[in-house]
Amino acid sequence: MSYQHQWLNGEKIDLPVGKAICVGRNYAAHAKELGNAVPEAPILFLKPSTAIVPLMPAFAIPQDRGSCHHETEIAVLIGQTISKISVDDVPQAIAGYGLALDLTLRDLQNQLKKQGYPWEVAKAFDGACPLSPFIKPEQFKDITQTEFSLTVNGQSRQHGFTQDMITPVYELIAYISQIFTLQAGDIVLTGTPEGVAALQRGDELVLSVVGQSFATKVL
Repeated sequence: MSYQHQWLNGEKIDLPVGKAICVGRNYAAHAKELGNAVPEAPILFLKPSTAIVPLMPAFAIPQDRGSCHHETEIAVLIGQTISKISVDDVPQAIAGYGLALDLTLRDLQNQLKKQGYPWEVAKAFDGACPLSPFIKPEQFKDITQTEFSLTVNGQSRQHGFTQDMITPVYELIAYISQIFTLQAGDIVLTGTPEGVAALQRGDELVLSVVGQSFATKVL
């Protein structure tokens, strides 16, 4: 399914679909649940634009590569090209916020990690980043104090608070910009709270943030 950035009302956003820059282990409880150390600096990895698909009305997961875990994250839409900017300059570069699933082939990732290999094939495959419509920044009273959640088949699965981030949103984007140029239409995925687990075909998901809920289904 083709993807185009859009607002809540369905209006298309006049920005290209770029890369997704992701951060691992940005919530201490999530690092702990996977038996990983809390990093001293953000752990970054990329998903290509071909990984980005619409979250709704449904999305597919691979069926032949082991378990596929959901990782619910605040997604940030970059509205202008930025490089090596300060934290103070970050807000004006943000076009909107949404929710994303950082889909992860966990069995494959664990196997690759044990072998000391990169694990992009477990994180950056086609369709690995279902993405919601975007919400304008002014609808967020404070992105550093934002609650978000995921239910699966009516059961609470993930419940996050951005104040629990190890590296907060603005600081994270400023840090990323020191390494990668961020272009208009790029996405930053800001990390997932604890509660990640395997998805199954037919699962019904609801992702929620700032009073907005996005219902979808696993194909």
